[in-house]
Amino acid sequence: MQEQRILVTGATGYISGRLVPLLLQKGYTVRCMAREPRRLTGRWDNEIQRPGQLEIVFGDVLQPESLEQALSGVNIAYYLIHAMGGGQEGFEEREAKGALAFARAAQICEVNRILYLGGLGRRDQNSSLHLHSRHVTGDLLRSGSVPVTEFRAAMIVGSGSASFEMLRHVAEKLHILICPQWVDTRTQPIFIVDVLNYLMAAIDCPASKGLVLDIGGPDIMTYRQMIQTYAEIRHLPLMIFTTPGMNLRLVCYWVNLVTPVPASIASPLVEGMRYETVCENQEAQQLLPIPLTPFRTAVERALKATNDLRVPTRWTGAVQGSIPRGLDTNHLPQDGHGLMRDVEIVRTAASHLCLQRAISRIGGEAGWYYANWLWDVRGAIDRIIGGVGVRRGRRHPEEIEIGDAIDFWRVEDYQPDRLLLRAEMKVPGRAWLEFTIQEKADNTRALTQTAYFFPGSIWGYLYWYMLLPIHYFVFTGMAHGIVHWAEQEN
Repeated sequence: MQEQRILVTGATGYISGRLVPLLLQKGYTVRCMAREPRRLTGRWDNEIQRPGQLEIVFGDVLQPESLEQALSGVNIAYYLIHAMGGGQEGFEEREAKGALAFARAAQICEVNRILYLGGLGRRDQNSSLHLHSRHVTGDLLRSGSVPVTEFRAAMIVGSGSASFEMLRHVAEKLHILICPQWVDTRTQPIFIVDVLNYLMAAIDCPASKGLVLDIGGPDIMTYRQMIQTYAEIRHLPLMIFTTPGMNLRLVCYWVNLVTPVPASIASPLVEGMRYETVCENQEAQQLLPIPLTPFRTAVERALKATNDLRVPTRWTGAVQGSIPRGLDTNHLPQDGHGLMRDVEIVRTAASHLCLQRAISRIGGEAGWYYANWLWDVRGAIDRIIGGVGVRRGRRHPEEIEIGDAIDFWRVEDYQPDRLLLRAEMKVPGRAWLEFTIQEKADNTRALTQTAYFFPGSIWGYLYWYMLLPIHYFVFTGMAHGIVHWAEQEN
């Protein structure tokens, strides 16, 4: 079976990013499909066992013409794409269009099987738009001739998952909770490792072809019980009260303010809490009898991984920041096209390595080297108006990969002498922040920090000029702060 070529879609995502190294370790030939292939360059080099074992290709389910090349010669394809990554508006249409295009391309390329991870929830009752869309996606994947194995899971517990981050921040920050009555809805959470084990085990289980398999952990719990269990593990005081008639929008807005998960992602997750998500069949365990992890153990392991900085993928990896279609991120807008710039150049005797370290630790707990309170204020304003804010922080305090989220920025490029960030806060235009290091003839180095802003309209010009005085102090202070830190470490 190891001669099979396996396609993993959505390879920059939370699940896919953890599945790929497992497949490589097992010796499978893996092809990763992503809208931004450069984000995956070098990511799993340590897992490769032989030349040609890993291939990275471009593919976009909303660009059907790209799929046949990605699927050519593939035996098994994992469909791990979620249209919520592009925002909540129109996600149902995007999911349906993408799934249908993928099913057709898989049929043309004579793929043997599709493995899909969907969502739990009874189909004979009303459900959230999010869960309904997950079910429809499975149906559309089955509309072709390629057999589909659909796994359906509820909340996935793991370091860096959106659901776990919501749970963690609610329990850590609020010791008195006033919740809607559906906090007592039953669900069946599952540990991320167990999900991956199911996805892996299905490869060698032909009997799972064409089946819809519900997967969940050994514990059926209410959301109240999950929060209480987390609080017990962390020895946190907690009181939970319920009130009838609490507005869904109010709850989502509250989650948006309290947790790092923005409203666009929190909304479908919170809406899904109103509906019971419990396994309706036990076929998965009968066909694939993998050991299941109790909820308490899953939380303890997720917390340990978070504290040990072992978070290989995070919910921010593929949501709230995928590159807009048609935007070439390798080339910034040039002068003469309405581009605004703020350039700061600071010379220093600090080593290249210390400067690189200073740049690579920017954001998150380390902050922005100057006027952090102003960055916090800007982040709070962004959250209030529905943006991502700064609380999502970083995946790792110092390590950076292309595609990482850093507060309300996204890493567009990272090299030993350059870091390029793209703004994901709500602004009337497009913005970037670039840091470069240049060696000088006198054995010194120059840090060049450039803020780029491309106004989308007259409001963009007003925005830039109104904030110009603040930007002057903040950007100047930040450039000197980076150099000062590097000189202290030199």
